[in-house]
Amino acid sequence: MKEKWVLYDMKPDIKEWAADLGVDPLVVKLIQNRGIESKEEARSFLRGTEDELHDPFLLPDMEKACEAVSACIAAGGKIRIIGDYDVDGVTSSYILECGLGSLGADVSVAIPHRVSDGYGINDRLVEDAAGDGVDLILTCDNGIAAAKQIEHAYELGMKVVVTDHHEVPYAENEDGSRTEILPVCEAVVDPKRAESAYPFPGICGAVVAYKLMMAMQRKTGSESLCDSLNGLLGFAAMGTVCDIMDLKDENHIIVKEGLKRVKNTSNVGLSALIDACEIDRDKLSAYHFGFVIGPCINASGRLDSAEKAIKLFETEDRERAAAEAGELKALNDDRKSITEKGKEEAERYIEEHNLFEKDVWIIFLPEVHESVAGIVAGKIKEKYNHPVIVLTKAEDGLKGSGRSIPGFHMFDALVACDKYLTKFGGHAMAAGLSLEEDKLENFSDAMNEYSTLTEEDFIPVCMIDADVPLSYFNIGRINEFSVLEPCGAGNPTPVFMRKGVTFTGIRRFGAEKQYTRYIVKDSDGRNFELVSFDDRTAFADTLAEKYGEGSMDLLESGKASYEMDIRFTAGINSYRGEEYLQFILKGYR
Repeated sequence: MKEKWVLYDMKPDIKEWAADLGVDPLVVKLIQNRGIESKEEARSFLRGTEDELHDPFLLPDMEKACEAVSACIAAGGKIRIIGDYDVDGVTSSYILECGLGSLGADVSVAIPHRVSDGYGINDRLVEDAAGDGVDLILTCDNGIAAAKQIEHAYELGMKVVVTDHHEVPYAENEDGSRTEILPVCEAVVDPKRAESAYPFPGICGAVVAYKLMMAMQRKTGSESLCDSLNGLLGFAAMGTVCDIMDLKDENHIIVKEGLKRVKNTSNVGLSALIDACEIDRDKLSAYHFGFVIGPCINASGRLDSAEKAIKLFETEDRERAAAEAGELKALNDDRKSITEKGKEEAERYIEEHNLFEKDVWIIFLPEVHESVAGIVAGKIKEKYNHPVIVLTKAEDGLKGSGRSIPGFHMFDALVACDKYLTKFGGHAMAAGLSLEEDKLENFSDAMNEYSTLTEEDFIPVCMIDADVPLSYFNIGRINEFSVLEPCGAGNPTPVFMRKGVTFTGIRRFGAEKQYTRYIVKDSDGRNFELVSFDDRTAFADTLAEKYGEGSMDLLESGKASYEMDIRFTAGINSYRGEEYLQFILKGYR
């Protein structure tokens, strides 16, 4: 796939910032590249603490939410938390359950079943709550688009408090303005509300839940809840990473501090899951949240019930926790196999239906397990850089998930095409939806008619932090870059480029010689190794295009050398107790 490389501009105040902040000038450039515009913001990014988290009472209806929850607890009423089956939904549910439990609340959790219930609060969950004598339903990571279900709860004599972070449904007015459609209940705590005074709306459901518990602690002065919040920050951090929130502003602080808590967690279930995944606690990072621990939690909601994950976090029995954590790990291994088959079927569908001619790819895979639709959509989107929706057969029609690219707001597109849908929700880059099967073709046509994407939009943009000689890097400098961590969405691992590097040789490594070390010479004459974990075929094709057929063979035999521009990351690798500098090749041209 073609790539568009864009090098960030150099700003004139880098040396001044570096001196004032006491960091390498390149670190300053990396910070500025991530949208930080003042030294005050930079200090917070580098050295921010929990004290700098935003005031929870800036969230809309937070005061009302605290009043409703407090009144229910004081009256000895029952509270039912209704979450969601992904990591953000599970962690936000646990945060509320644990936090309210420390206040002595009579609290329970219900998580919808992905297949039989679908996303978020529904009539069955509402009726189950009423049957159990629940007085207050507290949603988390859902509820903003559930006006009818919440109305039903009131019909059955219950009150509702919504905590969510998703986009607020709206009606488009004739003049182009929007009118929000909010559920009618005791409180709607969502940073995406138009009237919100919250300074950073990009928080996940788990952080909204954590903020409610922060507010409750302030209101009650409870030392027990204060102690709970210390450990619950790790769950808020996990939800943030796994819901792919930008690691900027307070999210950066939450994940940085949350990782410290998880490394030393007293939660027996989480500790068992870390052990089951064979993670070195000293090296625990945001990567492990997003790609190791998180998928195991997600697998419970995809292939079984997300309540398995909740029960794991609730348990204090180490032997049982180890067994339950092992089950989640096994479920995730199964999920990987199912996902790979789904991806293969999606590739066939693309070819058979010639989707390359369309902007938005609606892929119908009736035999694929609906639980992996979002993962498959994400993998196809990453490969082809098109907005993708993967739909599967459900009990009452079609269900699916979408993943988008910059330039195509998935949620707004669904709003524009909502006459074909029975249910939907989400945000700019991801969404979930349901529709009747006979509406599929019309829905696909409508989504493509809505699109204003051009061919240029389908070329992925690779942002380059700086053009830096390979000799600039050493272990000391790489260690200095650690102040940027945790890295992730909105704060990516730094990517550099170097023009005019000469490739002089190739070495293969790995059990099946599937990986590559490219030997290169920089313009100063020094030799370096670039490690690549990608398929060599694409590199060989690029060489052939630039220098002629057989170029790869000549390079590998040492009979030729070729000049290319490279895109790379720089890090430290450890082997047998020793550390050494490692460059990883990410792109070339």
